[in-house]
Amino acid sequence: MIESTDYVLQARNLHKVYDDGANRVEVLRDVSLHVARREMVAIVGASGSGKSTLLHVLGLLDRPTSGSVLIEGGEVDQLSESRRSQLRNRVLGFVYQFHHLLSEFSAVDNVAMPLIVRRDKRESARRRAQEVLEQVGLAHRMHHYPSQLSGGERQRVALARALVTRPLCVLADEPTGNLDRYTAEGMFELLTRVNREFDTAFAIVTHDEALAALAHRRLHLNKGVLSDAEPAATAAVSRTG
Repeated sequence: MIESTDYVLQARNLHKVYDDGANRVEVLRDVSLHVARREMVAIVGASGSGKSTLLHVLGLLDRPTSGSVLIEGGEVDQLSESRRSQLRNRVLGFVYQFHHLLSEFSAVDNVAMPLIVRRDKRESARRRAQEVLEQVGLAHRMHHYPSQLSGGERQRVALARALVTRPLCVLADEPTGNLDRYTAEGMFELLTRVNREFDTAFAIVTHDEALAALAHRRLHLNKGVLSDAEPAATAAVSRTG
């Protein structure tokens, strides 16, 4: 039996409602899920189904209307915004469809930024950033600026930035959605290698069935309701390896 502390990330009975007085929209309806250590979970669904909202709630960027989010078995909903921000920086990484790199900084400085924000020494932050850029195959591009990189390279920098804090779980919102098929396939391979070699869990929101098929589990979100999808193509992740 898997204990709750074996889960990096959990959601229990999440509801998210937007209500401006004139309109009430229920975006998430009683959503529960878990992501185990070293597991890759894909969440698929049509546009407007609530996938990005779910990722924002799981990533402590937004609060649910009701329900709970747990990090390593501990509830976080009652924490202050400052404490949630610290926890987010330490435990979680983020990759988005659009890389959101800072144009005025080189690749290595973009990757080092989460460490600098948490007041690590700049020299050690840049050294760690260089190590991660090497691991994602960008040792030769670390001093280039975003405008000098291809779309695939920019997305690799964004992934390196997500990994630089050694997070337990990376939340990825359409990480291949802005890439051509050839470049997307390279990103698929990189994500699965990172999952294996970094022991990093992933929760990936995607329209891309090819990417979803690489996950250990695939979930389906439809009009705010989450359910199990057909089993993904890969074997179930080992809890001990």
